[in-house]
Amino acid sequence: MNFEKKMSKSQLKKYFKNNDKRLIHKWNHYFDIYERHFSRFKNRPIVLLEIGVFHGGSLQMWKDYFGESVQVYGVDINPECKKLEEDQVEIHIGSQTDRSFLRQLKKKIPPVDILIDDGGHIMKQQKVTFEELFDHVKEDGIYLCEDTHSSYMYEYGGGYRRRGTFIEFSKRFIDYIHAFHSQQRSLKPDSFTKSVDSVHYYDSIVVIEKQKRQPPFDEQTGIESYKSTYQNSPPKYKALIKKVIGKTLQVLRVGSFR
Repeated sequence: MNFEKKMSKSQLKKYFKNNDKRLIHKWNHYFDIYERHFSRFKNRPIVLLEIGVFHGGSLQMWKDYFGESVQVYGVDINPECKKLEEDQVEIHIGSQTDRSFLRQLKKKIPPVDILIDDGGHIMKQQKVTFEELFDHVKEDGIYLCEDTHSSYMYEYGGGYRRRGTFIEFSKRFIDYIHAFHSQQRSLKPDSFTKSVDSVHYYDSIVVIEKQKRQPPFDEQTGIESYKSTYQNSPPKYKALIKKVIGKTLQVLRVGSFR
């Protein structure tokens, strides 16, 4: 099935195309991503938090999509947005770079199933929001940061491989999710390692799906097809030599050893 056919089946895309309520502004490829990650929450009593209210249209869209059991919260710096509250929609006014505000917000609203950062898209805004609110997402919930193409745009503090962008910041997630396998003190399992099942990168969107994890282990079943001296891992003496050399190179900051 091609991408256009998938899009044609998206309930959210249909809502957007036929929208005659409050204004919504979205990139055209977002709806398929939403459907992929959000569909399992439909018609369940969930809590959704969206940073960035704009004209309130997306808050109405989420209410329509998830059903009458969803509680939607919005956050915006514009006081006018408070007027957009309605049944199942509550809006809080404050800055997503204000750590004190975000910490107070966590005391006012319940843990969330889905958090969508569609705020100002500036690097500090995206990073502070993640640092303060990621732990407020439930253990089987989703954290979605959108419009991450701003990490490549100078006006938002971005630039290709520029230090401090949200994309560069998020690349460490790849290390954290592999930390159970690390042999170095500089990378040990942390709360991210133990609570995140997967990280998905799309054009302009990063999705983090949470799920409690234990250290993985490998197993074998079945009967050998042939006898072989081939080994999946190097002999112990070679492994030890590589480990010593690897640690030496690490200390010298030379690089990796293959």
